[in-house]
Amino acid sequence: MGDTLHIDWTSCDGRGLCTELLPQLLARDDWGYPLARHGDRTNVGIGAGDSQAARDAVALCPRLALSLKTAP
Repeated sequence: MGDTLHIDWTSCDGRGLCTELLPQLLARDDWGYPLARHGDRTNVGIGAGDSQAARDAVALCPRLALSLKTAP
């Protein structure tokens, strides 16, 4: 794993766009909030094959609740 997708829960309102763009990494709970399929609830590891979709999710999040943290 390289980069990490960070979910800011204070900003997220469960619209679910990120779960549509990253279905292999994120599922939805009953209220539409993203759930990591693997690992941490707030920081989701992003593989090289998911980098573009993760960047799209960050750019398109209507609540600006997502950010990417680059591995050193």
